[in-house]
Amino acid sequence: MAATVLLHGNIRSIKSLLDMPTINELSKLNRKRWNMAFQVIYCSRAFFTPKKSKASPPPSYRLLAIDVEHQKHSYFPNIHQATLTHLVKEKKLDSLLKFKGVEGVASSVKTDLNCGISADVEDIQRRQEAFGENTFRKPPAKSFLRFVYQALKDSTILILLVCARLYLGFDKKEDGTKEGWYDRGSIFVAVFLVISVSAISNFRQSRQFDKLSKVSNNLQVEVVRNGRRKYVSIFKAVVGDVVCLKIGDQVPADGLFIDGHSLTVDESSMTGESDYVQVNRADNPFLFSGTKVADGYARMLVTSVGMNTTWGQMMSTISIDTDKLTPLQERLNKLTSSISKVGLLVAFLVNVVLLIQYFMGNTEDANGNTEFRGGKTKVDDVINAVMGVIFAAVTIVLVAIPEGLALSVTLTLAYSMKRMMADQALVRKLSACETMGSATIICTDKTGTLTMNKMKVTKFWVGQDSMEEISYTSISVNFLELIHQGVGLNTTGNVYKPASGSEFEFSGSPTEKAILSFAVLELNMDFEELKQSCTLLKMEAFNSEKKRSGILMKKNLDNAVHVHWKGAAETILAMCCTAASSLRCIAFAHKQVSQDEQPHQNIDDKSLTLVGLVGLKDPCRPGTKKAVEDCQYAGVNIKMITGDNVFTAKAIATECGILKLNQDNNNGEVVEGEQFRNYTHKERTEKIDKIHVMARSSPFDKLLMVQCLKQKGHVVAVTGDGTNDAPALKEANIGLSMGIQGTEVAKESSDIVILDDNFASVASVLRWGRCIYNNIQKFIQFQLTANVAALTINFVTAVSAGEVPLTMVQLLWVNIIMDTLGALALAIEKPTKELMEKKPVGQSEPLITNIMWRNIIAQSFYQIIVLLTLQFEGKEIFSVNERVKDTLIFNTFVLCQVFNKFNARKSEKKNIFEGIHKNKLFVGITGVTIILQVVMVEFLKKFADTERLNWGQWGACIGLASMSWPIGFLVKYVPVPEKPFFSFSQLTELEI
Repeated sequence: MAATVLLHGNIRSIKSLLDMPTINELSKLNRKRWNMAFQVIYCSRAFFTPKKSKASPPPSYRLLAIDVEHQKHSYFPNIHQATLTHLVKEKKLDSLLKFKGVEGVASSVKTDLNCGISADVEDIQRRQEAFGENTFRKPPAKSFLRFVYQALKDSTILILLVCARLYLGFDKKEDGTKEGWYDRGSIFVAVFLVISVSAISNFRQSRQFDKLSKVSNNLQVEVVRNGRRKYVSIFKAVVGDVVCLKIGDQVPADGLFIDGHSLTVDESSMTGESDYVQVNRADNPFLFSGTKVADGYARMLVTSVGMNTTWGQMMSTISIDTDKLTPLQERLNKLTSSISKVGLLVAFLVNVVLLIQYFMGNTEDANGNTEFRGGKTKVDDVINAVMGVIFAAVTIVLVAIPEGLALSVTLTLAYSMKRMMADQALVRKLSACETMGSATIICTDKTGTLTMNKMKVTKFWVGQDSMEEISYTSISVNFLELIHQGVGLNTTGNVYKPASGSEFEFSGSPTEKAILSFAVLELNMDFEELKQSCTLLKMEAFNSEKKRSGILMKKNLDNAVHVHWKGAAETILAMCCTAASSLRCIAFAHKQVSQDEQPHQNIDDKSLTLVGLVGLKDPCRPGTKKAVEDCQYAGVNIKMITGDNVFTAKAIATECGILKLNQDNNNGEVVEGEQFRNYTHKERTEKIDKIHVMARSSPFDKLLMVQCLKQKGHVVAVTGDGTNDAPALKEANIGLSMGIQGTEVAKESSDIVILDDNFASVASVLRWGRCIYNNIQKFIQFQLTANVAALTINFVTAVSAGEVPLTMVQLLWVNIIMDTLGALALAIEKPTKELMEKKPVGQSEPLITNIMWRNIIAQSFYQIIVLLTLQFEGKEIFSVNERVKDTLIFNTFVLCQVFNKFNARKSEKKNIFEGIHKNKLFVGITGVTIILQVVMVEFLKKFADTERLNWGQWGACIGLASMSWPIGFLVKYVPVPEKPFFSFSQLTELEI
C-alpha cells in the first residue's frame, strides 16, 4: 500500500512534518527510515536544482510518492498501527471483513485467540516497539518556580516587598545604609523564608499527588498468555493481548470483541451519552479504552494501546487539579481573614498613634533629642521617620496574619496521606481525609470487608439430601454431569492446569473459585473436556441486583438443549435451612428445553428442577471485632449492609460485634432490603437509627439508607465494591471502595480506596481523619496565643510609650518560629488512643472550642502581664540599659512560645509530655528553635538588634517562660460550658 504526500517547494516542511507529534507515532526504526528518505531527497535537490537568479520565480508545488509500507514492523509485516487504530476508532465493519474478522486481525498481530500471546520478554518488547506502550503522555507538571510565583501573589508578601523596596531608598540611620540594611534586608530574608517554605510544601504535595495518581491508575488487568489467565498491570498490556472483561471492569485499551455474552458497555466517559452500548460479534465488535463494562462478560483482542487510543489522547490533556481547597482549608482561610482584619485594625491604630506622637514632638532619638522640630527637621528625616512608622505597622500585620494555618493544613494532609497509604488507604480526594473525622455512621459490606473473602465449600446437598465427602462417589453419572454443567459452564471463572503437572489454578471471584475448586477436586470435573463437549448459546451474567446467573447450552453429542441457573438459594429455591450457621448458600437448578429454543430469547426460568446446593464458609477477618468495637467506642455506629440472607448476615454481625449475642430482630435491629424499601418515609426515619443489619439488600437499598441517614444529620461513610454501589458511594459523605474486589467503577466513585479490603483499615482512616482535625486545632491554639500577646503588647506600648518593644527583625523572627517551625512540629502528630474516646466532631461546630479559648486566654494573658512588666519595669528590676531590656522582652516572648508549644500538644490532658518520646520530630524542631534563638541573641546582635545576656538573665527568661507549664496545668481544672463562646458563623461575620 502506498500513500501520496503533497509537499511544498521548501523541503524544510518535510522535516517539520516528520517531527510533528501525531496520533500514530512511528517507532524508532521507522523514524530512522523516514529521516533517511528526507536526507536522500534533500541531497538530490541540492545536486539537481539549478542556482536561483535574483528574480527567481516562487517554487511550484510538487508531488512526492513515499511508500508507507516502511512503517510496518519487520516482526508484523502484514499490518501497521495506523490501520488498527483507524479500524476501531471509525468502527469500520467492512474493513474488519477484509481482514476476515477478528481471527484475521489476531493472525496479523500473531495472537492465538484461545491461548493469547506467548508472553516471553522478546515478544513483549517487539510488540511495544511496533505498537507502543500502554502509557499516556501527561501535561508537564507544575515546576517549582510556578509554586514560588503562586506564593509571591500572597497579598501580605506583596505589601512587604513594596514597603521594603520603598524603604531601601531612604537612609533610616544616620550612619547610612550599612547599619540600616539590617532592618530592610530582614524583610527580604523573611519573605524569602516564607515563600520557600510555602513553595516547597506545595511542590512536595503536588509530587505526592502525582505518585498517588500513578498508584491509583495502576489497574490490574486479567489477560490470557500462554493459555493461562493472569493479572498484569494495565501499563503492561500490549497489542495482541487477549483480555478478559467482567462487570465493573475498565476496558484497558482499544480492541475487538472475541466472544462473550450480554456485554453492555458504558461509553459516557468517551461520548458523554448516558445510554449503554451493546457489544457483540456481529453488529458492534468495537471496544474503547476508558469505557466501563456495565453488564455481561467477554474476551477482547487488544488492537491499540496508549497514545494510539482516543482515551490516551484525552488523558494527555487532563491534569490533576491540586489547587482545589478542602472544606477545612476554606474554613481556615475565612478564620485567617477574620484574624487578619483584627490585625489590620491594630496596625492602623498603632500607625496613627505613632504618627501623632511623632508630629507632636513627643518622640526622641537615641541621643535624647526631639525627633520632630517643625521646620527645622530635614525632609529626609521626616520621610525616614514616617516610613519607619509605616514599616513597623506593616510588620505588625505580618505577625498578626496567621499564615501558618494554611501551611499547617498542607503539612498535616500531606503527612497523613502518606501515612494512610502505609495503612492500606489510598486517598483520592483530600476532603475525605478531614470529613472522615466527623463520621457518625459507617455502612459496611460483609463479604471481604468484615470477612476474609476466602470462600470454601463446606456443605453439599443433592436435592435436599446432605452429602458427606465419602458419599460423593454414590452420585449417579447423569446427575453428576448436570452438576458439572451447572458449575463449569455457568461461570465467569476459569481452571488452568499447567503442563508440568502442578496444582490447578482457579481464577474468578472468590465464590466462583470456591465452587470450581470443589467441582474439580471433589467431584472430578474436567473443565476443558466439559467446554469442548458443549456449546454455550446464551448467558445472563450475575449481578448484585438479580443475584443469579443463567445459561442456555447445547450438548454437542446429541444436540440436547439445557437451561442452567445458579444463584442465591432463596432466589433459586424458596427454602434454605443451612444459613443459620453463617454459610452462604448457592443453589443450582436445571431444565431441559426444546431444541428450537433460540439464543435471542430470554433464558427460561420457570418450572426448574433443583440439582443441588453448596454452602460456603467465609470466616471473619482477624481484628475485625476489635476494629468494630473501637469505632463503636468512638461514638461511630456500624451498620452492615449485605446481599446475603438474613441468617448469614445475623451470624456474621454477631461474630464481628455489630450485634450483641442473642440479639434478635424483634426490635428492628435486623431488617431485609425489601422490608426497608417498603417502609414509608416517616417509618424509615423513625427506625433507621435502630437498624444494625440489613440483609438481602440491593444497591438501591444501600443508597436509600445513605440518603435517609444524611437527612437525619449524620455524616455517613459507606464501603462498596460493586458497579451498582457507585450511586451510594457518591451520595455518602465519604465513599470507601475496595482495592482488591472493587470494580473500577466503584473506585472512581469513591473518595478513598481501601487497598486490603479490610474493615480494620476503615477504622484506621477514621483515626487519621480525627487526627488531622485535632492537629489543626493544636496549631490554631498555639498560633492565636502568640498573635493575641504580640498584638496587645505592641498596641499598649505604642499608645503609652510611643514605640513598639519588638523590632522589625524580631517580629519577623517570631513569625517564622510560629508559622513554619510551629506548623511543622504540631501538624504531624500521629493518632492517639484518646482520639477514639471522643464523640465525632460535627462539621458545623466551631474550629476553636471552649477548651481552646480557655487555654488561649490564660496563656496570652500571662504573656501580656510578663512582657508589659518587663517593658515598664524591666530596667529597674534587672538594673540594665534599654537595649538589654528589649532583648529580655524579645527572648522571653520567644521562649514563651516554645514552652507553650508543649501545652498545645494536649489541650485537655494535664500530662502534656505523654507520648512525646514517640514524636522525635517535635523534640528535634523544639531543639532547633532554641539553638536558633541562642544564635539570634548571642551572635547576631546587629542583625537582631539585641545585646548578649548573662547566665542570670537567661535563667530569668527561661524561668518566666516555663511558668506557662504550671499555668496550663492549673487552668485545665477550670470547667467550661458545652455551648460555644463563639460560633464559626460569628467569626465569619467579619467578612461582611
